[in-house]
Amino acid sequence: MPLTIADLKKGERATIIDSSSEDIPLKLLEMGCLPGNEVELLQVAPFHDPIYLNINDSYLAIRKETAALILIDIINE
Repeated sequence: MPLTIADLKKGERATIIDSSSEDIPLKLLEMGCLPGNEVELLQVAPFHDPIYLNINDSYLAIRKETAALILIDIINE
């Protein structure tokens, strides 16, 4: 099963490999949530939703249900 942004742990980084779901808001794509871009999980809100991300130096908070639609590949350091 492929990993998604929702699977990231705090401080973990990954590369987006697919964001083609029709359920992903266009605004996220415009803010850089595109294949090839790097994403880092910065913070998780109380009750685990939303999550706060850094995507190519853009900071944004998204719901976990949306994060589960974006496929990633973990960057091993």
